[in-house]
Amino acid sequence: MPSDPMTAATDVVATRVFDAPVDRVWRAWSEPEDIRQWWGPVGFTVPVADLDFREGGRSLICMSAPQVGDLYNAWHYHRIVPQERIEFVLTFTDETGTTLDPQAVGIPPGVPREVPHIVTFRALDATTTEMTVTERGYTTAVAAETSKLGLDQVLDKLAALVAGTT
Repeated sequence: MPSDPMTAATDVVATRVFDAPVDRVWRAWSEPEDIRQWWGPVGFTVPVADLDFREGGRSLICMSAPQVGDLYNAWHYHRIVPQERIEFVLTFTDETGTTLDPQAVGIPPGVPREVPHIVTFRALDATTTEMTVTERGYTTAVAAETSKLGLDQVLDKLAALVAGTT
């Protein structure tokens, strides 16, 4: 779904319903020990999750897999509405948090230098949460499709964590 026909940018959107209350799903985004369990596609671990989870804060996350090595990114938080919304910009970085060009770290063309994210949370009832993740700015269909595949894997891991099956 193109977000801006003038730039041909594409958003990636994924909505999931979790068998967990909204406060549990929220905690998965705000607690380092939780992020270590679900962030990254299948086959990745998260050896680093240094969080400064507040508006104006910045978190440094490292995903690691034997076939690709360590991939660092920073999450720069712009808006946090507890248990409702998180807005952050993801950038690819080195281990010190210095921003790098995505293609310099092996990310395919079409992934922007800054990837805005919006995560919304909605309690459907006391034990069920709907969450939507929107990633913005992909400039090729391949980059958007690859990101969507990774996001789906990440959300599968998040579902298992909040349901207590991991």
